[in-house]
Amino acid sequence: MSFNLAIMLLESAKATPNKPVLHFLGEPTTYAELDAASARFAGGLQAAGLVPGDVVAVQLPNVPEFLVSYFGALRAGITMLPLNPLLKAAEIRYHCSDAGAKLLIGFDMFAADGLAATGDLGIPLYLVPFPGSMDPAPEPAHRFAELLDAEPFDDLVPTSSDDIAVLLYTSGTTGKPKGAELTHFQLYMNCTVAGGLFDARADDVTLGVLPFFHVFGLSSAVNVTVRFGGTLSVVPRFEPAAVLDAMAADGVTVALGVPTMLQALMAEGAGDRDLSAFRVAVSGGASLPGEVLHQFEKTFGVTVLEGYGLSETASTATFNVSAEQRKIMSIGKPIWGVEMRVVDAEDRTLPAGEENVGELVIRGHNVMRGYHNRPEATAEAFRNGWFHTGDLGYVDDEGYYFVVDRIKDLVIRGGYNVYPREIEEVLYSYPGVAEVAVIGKPDDRLGEEVVAIVAPAPGVTLDPADVIAYAKQHLAAYKYPREVRIVDALPKGATGKILKKELRAG
Repeated sequence: MSFNLAIMLLESAKATPNKPVLHFLGEPTTYAELDAASARFAGGLQAAGLVPGDVVAVQLPNVPEFLVSYFGALRAGITMLPLNPLLKAAEIRYHCSDAGAKLLIGFDMFAADGLAATGDLGIPLYLVPFPGSMDPAPEPAHRFAELLDAEPFDDLVPTSSDDIAVLLYTSGTTGKPKGAELTHFQLYMNCTVAGGLFDARADDVTLGVLPFFHVFGLSSAVNVTVRFGGTLSVVPRFEPAAVLDAMAADGVTVALGVPTMLQALMAEGAGDRDLSAFRVAVSGGASLPGEVLHQFEKTFGVTVLEGYGLSETASTATFNVSAEQRKIMSIGKPIWGVEMRVVDAEDRTLPAGEENVGELVIRGHNVMRGYHNRPEATAEAFRNGWFHTGDLGYVDDEGYYFVVDRIKDLVIRGGYNVYPREIEEVLYSYPGVAEVAVIGKPDDRLGEEVVAIVAPAPGVTLDPADVIAYAKQHLAAYKYPREVRIVDALPKGATGKILKKELRAG
């Protein structure tokens, strides 16, 4: 079957050519303009010698050129490799080499690392300038605009539905990052089904502050918006005041974010901004503390719907579909066409009930084709026909799933399993706590001891002894942290997720 994901842009451009597909720094870009630019970019890739099945790496923040590159590569039948703009030369070199990228699109701010990596690999680098900049590209790099000077490729390469559209590399918490192969049809199905679950509409304006290089931003923001003919309010980096200003200026109706983003927006508050268009918030990427959910809804007067997914599942795997059909603290139910189970260490399905915690496994249209050039890792992840997520959870008797923690984050204290998320939920309810992460540290007597790292709200002073006493009141003796460290802020990745790996290393 022939299917090219770029058809989403072509169909929306045909239906509403003069409608803005995005707003960026106060300037709109219409569907017709994005369609035309992506056609020129596709022509530029072909003129540069790339052919269907090749890989183009795109290392950009949230700027319009990201969308031009994305849809241009797709329509030319070329696989896109999105990269975090903060990657250093060695990391860029690894990703591009592992994926076999033939060309890199970079950003002026990070030109030095891009030049070092592409110089070693012998591939060309095309740089997107700062908005308004007319400076020439540093040699031997080229300007992004050169790729747009080619003869437009107005057609679509007839890719197979199972061809790789995007290579998304995992974070590499258990070794070298691996490229999840996401196909044209998987990404189409995921954005179509997931968008329908929160009633995505053509008149929606979706906040585009989640990094587009990440599966959450790419699938749930970019793809859903273009699939349903809506508009993106593109914000290049997360700063709470600037995000809320953009939401007011562009009339944002749907905001997607990870829990730390929602918490920061809540702390900033609406002020005198007009956010009357705001109708729903979607949380994903990490477990959403119940206290944060309730306070966000109270602050902005909107419903927060929590979902769950991974890079390997093209974003969404489960979702709470509405305020009437949700359970607080739950990740919801599997989306249409997706199955989920809870299994034990021998891959036996566990019955419902919070006492039956096991690994969450998934199968369905959203699950990746495999890890790029990693047959052994693919076979390990797909044991018995199910994708093993590495997340611990359980299902209740109504079919709602709950994530307890990552397997690698589990703390085993004196032979008892301690789930950091449970402790974090308690500590988030302590007055003055802004952020918290719970980890285990080696202990000669117990194997591991529970440690809480806590960041106070602005202007608040926290006493570790008081925090421990509070936890002791609300948790079993084997669970509460014996050590509380107070820090100014917790380390976070590009998507806003708290980096427990750095906390454990420290």
